[in-house]
Amino acid sequence: MTNLNQDWPEPIVRVQSLSESGCPVVPSRYIKPPSDRPTASTVASPAVNIPIIDIRSFALDHDDSLRRTILSQVSDACRNWGFFQIINHGIRAELLDDVRRAWHDFFKLPVEMKQAYANSPKTYEGYGSRLGVQKGAILDWSDYFFLHYLPPRLKDHNKWPATPACIRELIEEYGEEVVKLGGRLLKLLSVNLGLQEGYLQNAFGGEDVGACLRVNYYPKCPQPELTLGLSSHSDPGGLTLLLPDDKVAGLQVRKDDKWITVKPAPHAIIVNVGDQVQVLSNAIYRSVEHRVIVNSDKERVSLAFFYNPKSDIPIEPAKELVTRKKPALYSPMTFDEYRLFIRMRGPQGKSQVDSLKSPR
Repeated sequence: MTNLNQDWPEPIVRVQSLSESGCPVVPSRYIKPPSDRPTASTVASPAVNIPIIDIRSFALDHDDSLRRTILSQVSDACRNWGFFQIINHGIRAELLDDVRRAWHDFFKLPVEMKQAYANSPKTYEGYGSRLGVQKGAILDWSDYFFLHYLPPRLKDHNKWPATPACIRELIEEYGEEVVKLGGRLLKLLSVNLGLQEGYLQNAFGGEDVGACLRVNYYPKCPQPELTLGLSSHSDPGGLTLLLPDDKVAGLQVRKDDKWITVKPAPHAIIVNVGDQVQVLSNAIYRSVEHRVIVNSDKERVSLAFFYNPKSDIPIEPAKELVTRKKPALYSPMTFDEYRLFIRMRGPQGKSQVDSLKSPR
């Protein structure tokens, strides 16, 4: 594996600064090839959406029929979509509103205040505006802030924004709640795969998992039909729990070679299967390509929380899911090795995880 020992290949330009400059055209570095532009194969029908699942009753051990219904809905979503929204998930609506608002306020700070948290490819943590270190790459129309939450040794409050007031406390509380939710969801997935309830959690490292937060800021764009806020990719980790912008749609999920624009339910958390769960399930569950479109008159903020395996545990298909008819599709690889592989190349659809398949 190549070490990330270089800096960004070109000077960093903050997309928010481009947007606020009033430039009437998108610079060429952000213009996608025609086949990747957001008008291609987009389904705008309001009747089409990723599944919405009420998981309140899963915690009620006495109601077996409701538990079975939830298990069935989650199983269908993981097999057919790779994405679903959950409501009645146990996280306070006020906390969701407050943490989203705090991050919106952070991105409204003067650029020099945000620049104090500028990141580099060496750690990736902090305020950033590009992914991957490929020289001359076509860039996405977004800025972001990335931070570590677990394991505790990587968590450093001093690297988190100090402004606006209470943002660190909100991140801490939100992270604690989402980690608990991630553990509950892994139990659901394990049961649906016919594994012991704790299988996926143990495969992730038990209590010693990884968790990190990427807050995405998508500024207004003068020509949204030419670019993307985030290029097509599948998530490299285990599970992603996304707090979307509930006012402005932007997330698109690939389904049957069409792009479906997700319509968030109020105070829902959007869940998607990551590449590590695809490997562990031997591709029974598949991570799915998704991307983000941008808007000419509205900005967006979303919070993607990644619930990941411990970085140094080899991840491979569960032996219970490997048969003569369906041999193991992937060789063991640690999440650290895979993550480095991803960061070198940036978002590239499903080519990343598909390239890991064992030769036959």
